[in-house]
Amino acid sequence: MKKSFWYDLFYLLAGIVFGGVISHVSAGAKGFSWLAYGLTFGTTTPLSVDLGIINFTLGASVNLTVATIISVVLCFAIGKFLIKR
Repeated sequence: MKKSFWYDLFYLLAGIVFGGVISHVSAGAKGFSWLAYGLTFGTTTPLSVDLGIINFTLGASVNLTVATIISVVLCFAIGKFLIKR
């Protein structure tokens, strides 16, 4: 079966979700707190545009942790293995 964009997107999103859960759970755990070490970057205050009738608010931030990076790599590796089968 040929790998497509949708498989890649699914593995990426699954890795991000699993990594976020793992980093959240391991943040207070002794010996595993290094998995929650990371960097948050993005806009601190959202950009807001008020046009009277419509109000647009735009903002984004990314929380990149060790657990997220590891889980994304593992999800892609597992997905590559499953597609070959």
